[in-house]
Amino acid sequence: NEGRHLPVPHCIEGTEGHALDNAIAAAVDGIPASCIIRKPTFGSVALPDMLRALPEPPTEIEFVGVCTDICVISNAMVLRAAFPETEIEVLSDCCAGVTPQSHQTALDAMRACQFTIIS
Repeated sequence: NEGRHLPVPHCIEGTEGHALDNAIAAAVDGIPASCIIRKPTFGSVALPDMLRALPEPPTEIEFVGVCTDICVISNAMVLRAAFPETEIEVLSDCCAGVTPQSHQTALDAMRACQFTIIS
């Protein structure tokens, strides 16, 4: 179902939309595969388990990424449900939405769900 209801294919494995931007790919080069989260849909249900497997539970989580209005909000909500008492921040200047309006709408929704939005 990933991307079927969007105007363009989005994050469908094997397509150009699934590939990392060259600058991002270079930035994550060398990170162990065990630290890479493959997300088969907008929100990664594996993410909470990966964070629970850390030596200590997270006391703060920061989000950056694209698309604010699809993937960022989905993953942030997954972690909000899994870690209700953890401070979760969204660095809005390090995120981008499909449109400026949808970006702002997602930030407003996350703010309403007790996320800290950092500009």
